[in-house]
Amino acid sequence: MIEKANITTKKESLPERSHELPSIIPVVDIYENEDEILLHADMPGVAKEDITVNIDNGKLDIFGVRNMKTSGVASWEEFENVEFRRSFSVPQAIDVGKIGAKLKDGVLKLHLPKSEAAKPKQIEIKAA
Repeated sequence: MIEKANITTKKESLPERSHELPSIIPVVDIYENEDEILLHADMPGVAKEDITVNIDNGKLDIFGVRNMKTSGVASWEEFENVEFRRSFSVPQAIDVGKIGAKLKDGVLKLHLPKSEAAKPKQIEIKAA
């Protein structure tokens, strides 16, 4: 009869983790055209339910939490639960009621439309 031996007990060898999540600044691309500002934020592994986007008084805040679901005893861990956090100053000319957000393939895409008053206009010159 062969006896099974435990290779290692992970509970004893792993250091204690604090309850505070490490914070990551997401990589962001920002584009602007005549109609809107487009913001793409890289937030891999974050579910849309775990993302919060707030805009208030010219400040845009993006916050998300990646919760890794695991089962079994880990032999090696490099992914962990983290929070993504970033803030921006945005022009007051953003039409807050029309802001749109989509999450696809770990990229948060924010559409920040400009109000009509902020869009460039061609001024007609009249002869005197």
